[in-house]
Amino acid sequence: MNALKQVSKRYLFKLEAPRKPSIAVMENHMGAVVLESDTEVVYVEYDNPFQLPPPPSDEWTRFVCISDTHSHTFDVPWGDVLIHSGDLTNTGTLREFEKTMEWLRSLPHKTKVIIAGNHDLSLDRHDDWYDKNYKGWHTKPENLEPISELLKGPKAKNAGIVYLQDESHTFQVKEGGRTWSVYGSPWSPEFCDWAFNYDRRDGKRLISQFPKTDILLTHGPPLGIFDLTNSCIRAGCRDLTNRLPYLRPRIHLFGHIHEGHGAYVHEWLAGSIETPEVQPENDLDGDYIDDADDYMDDGVDLPEPCSLSQGGDRTVFVNAANWPMGRRAWGPKGRTPFGGPGFRPIVVDLKD
Repeated sequence: MNALKQVSKRYLFKLEAPRKPSIAVMENHMGAVVLESDTEVVYVEYDNPFQLPPPPSDEWTRFVCISDTHSHTFDVPWGDVLIHSGDLTNTGTLREFEKTMEWLRSLPHKTKVIIAGNHDLSLDRHDDWYDKNYKGWHTKPENLEPISELLKGPKAKNAGIVYLQDESHTFQVKEGGRTWSVYGSPWSPEFCDWAFNYDRRDGKRLISQFPKTDILLTHGPPLGIFDLTNSCIRAGCRDLTNRLPYLRPRIHLFGHIHEGHGAYVHEWLAGSIETPEVQPENDLDGDYIDDADDYMDDGVDLPEPCSLSQGGDRTVFVNAANWPMGRRAWGPKGRTPFGGPGFRPIVVDLKD
């Protein structure tokens, strides 16, 4: 942690386990905070979104990570792939979706993969949830058809937009290049009866369906990884944390906890199911409280097939929430704007 403080006072995090020596943290000549290994380069903080160095070579793919944009727009760095981890809107109205999708269509990324979050109310039709609950936010129910057209219709497809809701997708960004797999799920543990919420006791059943994939998008974070709220509650999902050693995606992108914005490269040890404990440095006082402590964890059901024999696998954990919140949301000039310093889109270069 001391090394990180020497790198940048704007981007700090607490790591409970020792940092792996194969992953470097540095500040480049343009003031960008960079996490770097031989197969990953991660730009966490930078001044100008349009002046980042290019990927190391043509054998790398650039992923630009955003989340919790809530119908706000801001400058986004160039990349091969844009991935958005939910809360596209504030309350899921057609007007909000129109604004968000117009912005996403305008961005230059060849492929754009998006999921919903708990604020995208009108998209949650499981068990008639929206029909039963819309009056808490809307005077009349939103029609799903025009919203679905925005997310999955011809305009979205022509712009390279792929909307995922508990489903997988594969894509190539270079002709003859690597085929990437991505799985997206909008769910997060229950919170004030918003959309796509699940009872924590049902988490294992839901998350056991997640397949092995290169890129994992979830709206909510895993327990203990960039999930610490302003009130010192770790709000992430324990079942998701337990599943990750078997999935080992190249990127796990999430959001939901705005003040948890940050990134960390985790190196999995051969045969180990140990997961990191990593949080943003918000100078919070007091002991952490786990939202997950209200139910008894009865162990982990190992997925089939799974393997813990591979050594050297790495996952880039990214909380890309762009809505500034917490003590880092205020700077010398006042409140930080959406996607501003401390809450920039996080750029991840992966070696193919």
